[in-house]
Parts: sequence; structure tokens; C-alpha cells
Amino acid sequence: MKIQVNIASGIALYEQIASQLKQLIVTGELPEGYPLPSVRALAQELGVSVITTRRAYTELEQEGYVVTTPAKGTFVSHRYTDRLKELGLMRLSELVDDLVYLARSLGVTSEQLAEFVVDHYEYVSANPDEKAKLAQMLRNRRMRF
Repeated sequence: MKIQVNIASGIALYEQIASQLKQLIVTGELPEGYPLPSVRALAQELGVSVITTRRAYTELEQEGYVVTTPAKGTFVSHRYTDRLKELGLMRLSELVDDLVYLARSLGVTSEQLAEFVVDHYEYVSANPDEKAKLAQMLRNRRMRF
């Protein structure tokens, strides 16, 4: 599984794990019904405590990304995958609305805005720490202008 944690990051380890698993689920890299590694196995693979991994799985379950069945394991949720993607796109639309509003109020052209977004997207995509920071920021606050 493609998960990396950075101990030196200011983002809690369980949040890094949960964020990356969410991304893998929403993008379809982890399909519906896919069994996740056990809490112990993932903890060992990532070199983190079982408590950290359990906390990440608990967050994912509370948000509907996964379902845990006693004595069977944790699986990508069948019920919520499409709905989560839909909610994610709705959230993205809200953020774009805010971005356009702010850009227009600053006199930024659509071309300048598009270039800014592409540059930032490529930067964040190339830097895992930035991805985690961005995910944390989105969870913590909703920017309004």
C-alpha cells in the first residue's frame, strides 16, 4: 500500500495515515470491498504504534470510508464510496467559488488564476508533506472572504 508517514511533520501520524487512505479510496485505488491490512500489520509496516493505526481506522470508519467487521477485518465501504466522491466534488466546488471570488476581488485574471492553480497543484502533488498540511487545513477551517 502506498502510504508514507513523516515523523518530523507537524501533522499527527494518524491524520497522515487517514488522509492518504481517504485519497486512495476516493480515487478508486482502493476499490469498494478492498480489505485493509490489520491494525497491527499496518502499524508494523509503517513503523508506528498500533494505537496510531487504530486511531486512523477509527476516523475512517466514523467518516464512512471503511467498515470494520469483527473477526473479519476492515474493508473499504460499499455504501459510501460514490457518496463520498460526490461530497468531495461539492466541497471542491465551494472552494473554487471562494477562490474565484478572492481572485476577482484582487484583480487576478482567469489566466493568472489558472496558472496559479496548476503550479500549486503540481507542487503539492510532488510534495507529500504539503498534501498532508493541505488536508489538515481543509479539515480545520473553511476560508470565507
